[in-house]
Amino acid sequence: PSIPRHTNRLINEKSPYLLQHAHNPVDWYPWGQEAFDKAKKENKLIFLSVGYSTCHWCHVMEQESFENKEIGEIMNKNFVCIKVDREERPDVDKVYMTFVQATSGGGGWPMSVWLTPDLKPFVGGTYFPPEDGVHRIGFRTVLLRIAEQWKENKDALLENSQKILEALLHRSEMHLQSQESPPPSKEVMATCFQQLSNSYDEDYGGFSESPKFPTPVNLNFLFTYWALHRTTPEGARALQMALHTLKMMAHGGIHDHIGQGFHRYSTDRHWHVPHFEKMLYDQGQLAATYSRAFQISGNEFFADVAQDILLYVSRDLSDQVGGFYSAEDADSYPTTTSGEKREGAFCVWAAEEIRALLPDPVEGATEGTTLGDVFMHHYGVKETGNVSPMKDPHQELKGKNVLIIRCSLELTAARFGLELGRLDALLREGRRRLSAARAQRPRPQLDTKMLAAWNGLMISGFAQAGVALAKQEYVSRAVQAAAFLRRHLFDATSGRLLRSCYRGKDNTVEQSAVPIQGFLEDYAFVIQALFDLYEASLEQGWLEWALQLQHMQDKLFWDPKGFAYFSSEAGDPSLLLRLKDDQDGAEPTANSVAVTNLLRAACYSGHTEWVEKAGQILAAFSERLQKIPIALPEMARANAVFHHTFKQVVICGDPQGEDTKEMLRCVHSVFSPNKVLMLADGDSAGFLYRQLPFLASLERKDGRATAYLCSNFACSLPVTSPQELRGMLCP
Repeated sequence: PSIPRHTNRLINEKSPYLLQHAHNPVDWYPWGQEAFDKAKKENKLIFLSVGYSTCHWCHVMEQESFENKEIGEIMNKNFVCIKVDREERPDVDKVYMTFVQATSGGGGWPMSVWLTPDLKPFVGGTYFPPEDGVHRIGFRTVLLRIAEQWKENKDALLENSQKILEALLHRSEMHLQSQESPPPSKEVMATCFQQLSNSYDEDYGGFSESPKFPTPVNLNFLFTYWALHRTTPEGARALQMALHTLKMMAHGGIHDHIGQGFHRYSTDRHWHVPHFEKMLYDQGQLAATYSRAFQISGNEFFADVAQDILLYVSRDLSDQVGGFYSAEDADSYPTTTSGEKREGAFCVWAAEEIRALLPDPVEGATEGTTLGDVFMHHYGVKETGNVSPMKDPHQELKGKNVLIIRCSLELTAARFGLELGRLDALLREGRRRLSAARAQRPRPQLDTKMLAAWNGLMISGFAQAGVALAKQEYVSRAVQAAAFLRRHLFDATSGRLLRSCYRGKDNTVEQSAVPIQGFLEDYAFVIQALFDLYEASLEQGWLEWALQLQHMQDKLFWDPKGFAYFSSEAGDPSLLLRLKDDQDGAEPTANSVAVTNLLRAACYSGHTEWVEKAGQILAAFSERLQKIPIALPEMARANAVFHHTFKQVVICGDPQGEDTKEMLRCVHSVFSPNKVLMLADGDSAGFLYRQLPFLASLERKDGRATAYLCSNFACSLPVTSPQELRGMLCP
């Protein structure tokens, strides 16, 4: 490789996204004191650019503007330029995104914001083309105009930035009214169900026309709604909506039929043409959601999809030391000799490629049928490509096919006169050959940053799948990842989580010179993971760590005045606002997850003040939950669980005994949104017995493994048969 012409300070960073910009002619600084001091000393404006490694338009803006020498010179002369990876610093991203959304009515990445030397934003936007066009002002022009403004009207600009900041502070404080009590569960559930039902796509599933995101939070809400309304028509519809959506997604092009796992979102309502990046947080949540769908329906189809996701993550997103990487990019080189990357190049197929790979005649099928014919029919492959030009504005997918299952196995089998088992084997062979061919293509960039929050979501995915699918190897993988978190993303001396660590040379794990401290979402998702992992492994050490982290989360983030948790901790002078997220989107918001975490923590510890805190969060978001719960489906779900009270399912028995295992299998096979499982193994010196004295009074009946269902620490009569227990769990 040629020696780079330029190198800037980002060369010393660990984030793959920042390192991608280390050879731009722009004199980039990372977010930090060195850049702030320079801006103050030289009295220069700051240009802040925020993106992430799998962001398509971030790559475009880099190629067009940040790699342009002249534009680089304008930037270096007039501004102190700072680059931020939003996945490393969600706190910085949220502060300035709040500003961009408030002032321009839209937002997105790359985010481009200009700040005064004391970090106050005064103008911002997203992607800018390099030069002026008919409809859009070019980046070069914007840079020159802003530099001019700073020279001519500095005082007005500073005054304006102060007003903007005051307005933002006012907005962020007005947001939450601390009502006295949580909103009523019945109304919130009914409204959220109604809003989802109204936006549901009856044909293809999902909750919008396009683009369509997987949004597991919606599906988990519907599962809980069904569990609490099983016998009503609305309950049946909720379940049907969730299962149909999961089925259509798995058949669609958003699901990688050759390389497994799910892409980030679909550009059309059919789940067909995706944006091809794959994010760890989607894999973690979807593995859990598909496992739940199997638990509820008993349909092996859903179990297969969950296993497919976990195969992808184990193979492509796993670090040897046990952690999980963040993402795989959408863009890659079509061939080893290509000069430029294309979106989806790694995943799409020309019809003739498939014909060449699958030329074998199929015995027993209609005359002259090849394996290619069968495969192409089943996966919707067309000779001229199956991507509509409307969905391919840059003609990157012209003549290519994104595999999608348009008809059932039965229909394909009937069409070629094959029996189902035979067809299944033929399609499997086709996928195997395409997979081998694809392995020869240049791979998309892998973001090897490891984030505590997303690792938490993935641990939950492995733990819940391990339990629902009765696969011990998934539980073991979750244990390995939790041990990784404890070793590399936790500071035992301070008791605090760290946000990120990185793959170093020779498979070592590296940390930044100044480690980034964990944010609220890191605590919420890791605590949730540890509770899921305890229920799957029954190792009390995970429980003990979860409760310690919950105390730390309360200390660092709780807002005693307005209730609920702030997203970031106090005391960072470079952060202008402390915000609270109020949207469950591609990931649930941390306060939503915290409600359920607090209720589970109270069940395992007997600390009733945690139940009180959960109620205070729900009260703080009460108005939003009553008006537009569709914006907070995970919190609406938690609100229902809060009102229905958690059931402690206590199994008294020897962990190794067959009778105990049978009772546990029974608990694991039932979907019940408000159950908390604990094993009372008789060790009165153990962590659980010390936390919950009432366990000592529960005993094994006739020496056999015995189950008790307890609520608020009062317990049912003992049962010793899995059938009786199932009856109690599914009233």
